[in-house]
Amino acid sequence: MRKEDCFYLGTIVSKFSFKGELLVKLDTDEPEAYSKLESVFIALGNNLVPFFIERCSLQKSSLLRVKFEDVNDEADAESLLKSELYLPLDFLPKLEGNQFYFHEIIGFSVQDERFGAVGTITGVNDTTSQALFEIDKDGKEILIPINDDFILEVNREDKVIKVDVPEGLIELYLS
Repeated sequence: MRKEDCFYLGTIVSKFSFKGELLVKLDTDEPEAYSKLESVFIALGNNLVPFFIERCSLQKSSLLRVKFEDVNDEADAESLLKSELYLPLDFLPKLEGNQFYFHEIIGFSVQDERFGAVGTITGVNDTTSQALFEIDKDGKEILIPINDDFILEVNREDKVIKVDVPEGLIELYLS
């Protein structure tokens, strides 16, 4: 399994018991959707290694308490601390309407109500307080905040996102 075929689920943040249990900080809005996992991939070096789960349960709001098979003591658990967990992309629930996963919109065209064709989404910058569409227009980068108020339609069939951004925002990048 390759990372490109998976999505990031979370990171192992601490040991929970002396019997090898671990706490995973989940990167999701719906942690309960992952409380019955049977296996995950753990990034070890440059590889994704499958680990089977004996049991798991939610611990507080976004922490998952996990007992992996063959991780039976503190030393085994210690070796997995700070490791990232991944699941195959097909585990993601299908989104509808104007909801989307960042990875799924790469390559979509962006159309603005006033401006017209803006360009093609090359990535999403989610390292800022507001996630941004990274759009290429003839070699120039345009950044548009991913804001529900700006997104009019996500057309998966035609791979187009229609937006209505504040007047002048797009032009700032082109002058």
